[in-house]
Amino acid sequence: MGKEKINKQTLKGVVVSDKMQKTIVVSVEQLKEHPLYRRKYMTSKKYKAHDPENKHKVGDKVTIVASRPISKGKKWIVLD
Repeated sequence: MGKEKINKQTLKGVVVSDKMQKTIVVSVEQLKEHPLYRRKYMTSKKYKAHDPENKHKVGDKVTIVASRPISKGKKWIVLD
């Protein structure tokens, strides 16, 4: 049994809020297609991510990765 690579879900987005301690809010945009009409449209969703050093500010582009639940609404960690 050698090393096994664990693939976790990663998302890229823009920081929209950094007012909480050690937490940022990241907005992730996604292009979707309507199943019947085939029209493409943009959707966005906000995720709370753990930022232990408070180094990311509003407007920064970041990558977040899924992790164990840190609090009720925070289940992501900032990679960069």
